[in-house]
Amino acid sequence: MLEAEGLTVTLGGKKLLNNISFNIRRGEQWVFTGESGSGKTILAETLVGKHFFRGRLDMIKSDAEGPLVFVAQQHHFKNRSNTSDFYYQQRYNSYDSETTLTVKQWLGEEAFRRSGPFVETVRLLGLESLQDEPLIQLSNGENKRLQLAAALLQNPFLVVLDQPYVGLDKEARKMLDEILAVLILRGIHMIMMTSSAHIPSIATHIASLRGGELVSVRSKSEFENSHDAGSDYVFDPASEAELLQAYAAHLRNFELKELIRMNRVNLVYGGKLILDEINWVVMKGECWCLSGPNGAGKSSLLSLITGDNPQAYANEIFLFDRRRGSGETIWEIKSKIGYISPEMHLHFEMSQTLHDAVASGFFDTIGLFKILSEEQEQIVMRWLRLFDIEKFSEFQLSQLPASQQRLALIARALVKFPPLLILDEPGQGLDPAQLSKLKKLINHICEETGVTLIYISHYKEDIPEVVTKYIELKKGRVVS
Repeated sequence: MLEAEGLTVTLGGKKLLNNISFNIRRGEQWVFTGESGSGKTILAETLVGKHFFRGRLDMIKSDAEGPLVFVAQQHHFKNRSNTSDFYYQQRYNSYDSETTLTVKQWLGEEAFRRSGPFVETVRLLGLESLQDEPLIQLSNGENKRLQLAAALLQNPFLVVLDQPYVGLDKEARKMLDEILAVLILRGIHMIMMTSSAHIPSIATHIASLRGGELVSVRSKSEFENSHDAGSDYVFDPASEAELLQAYAAHLRNFELKELIRMNRVNLVYGGKLILDEINWVVMKGECWCLSGPNGAGKSSLLSLITGDNPQAYANEIFLFDRRRGSGETIWEIKSKIGYISPEMHLHFEMSQTLHDAVASGFFDTIGLFKILSEEQEQIVMRWLRLFDIEKFSEFQLSQLPASQQRLALIARALVKFPPLLILDEPGQGLDPAQLSKLKKLINHICEETGVTLIYISHYKEDIPEVVTKYIELKKGRVVS
């Protein structure tokens, strides 16, 4: 079905894929796995024609069979003006969100007709109830189903999926597995790039990449019997003790005891209730986990805290001992919060370097537009060393693997020593060793500095041990 021989890709003078050869037969469903930066995404993009390569790549099919289609890790859509000029807070502004297409407008009216070739696909993916929703307000799980629907409406012969489980909760991952199983029965072939922690039930072969090279191809049973989850990372906090001591000293000057208070908070978009009677108090030094399925309202709740949602003024919300709307500025709020979200990296300019992305955290801007002081420059480099990304300092953020982008933006959240740290899915795109390091680092930072933490993750095993308080949302309500 698909043959690759000597597949080699070089970008920016760096060899990212080296002499890869494989042969995928009809009826086989291949999964490519490997550590972050091993070449999974580059290989996926090469298979669908996005990169020039040396070697040979042939897809063997009849003219009557459909195309090869690609489902990228990140969604990319345009507004009604046919541009992609979205700003970070746009999804929370009801007026601006109306400039984006709805699910029905993006997929096309034909996909939602009562009868027709696409009806079964739309129903299988559960998109009927979402057809009038603006694209920018969809959850991660809803977006993934929409991307898959757009691919399937092309009647494909082969679908290449890049990291489809990223950002999905447990139920959404289970739903995706069930959907893929149905599609296989329809004769659609799948190639998936994913973490070794998420091998789908449909897989027949597991191919492992390392450093841009194909190191093994095994059956699913062989892989499961021999798979090593990876060695644990040993963190040596003494290497940057001075940095964390400076952070702790900074927080000792922060005297407020109550950081967040929400009293009966409601949030409505287009007549739809997103948050319903939320009561929540966060005290200084507490470490919280905010959980709930895709679409539960977690991101909307966070937007009320980070100053990104104008509906905060219509609610009784106190941040850092001041009620929203009492004369404080958004910049005063943001100066006390370090924040990372799953989609933040998409809003940086393509030419922005990793160093500048981290440094922009001093000014709460999406990109660096000011000159750093000598002290600020030293702090940036210390965080880069602590996260082991100093060697990528002058690389363009957009050209780096997802893991380096994620670590850079976590460093960005920490760089100004904020009293409140909000980490929304910080483990997305990290391999097991990187995730182990991150958990240890977050534990150590909280223990040594006393920073207040709100941590969001769909995976219980990813939550740092310092977390002792939990709030769970479901359909916009606090359930526990």
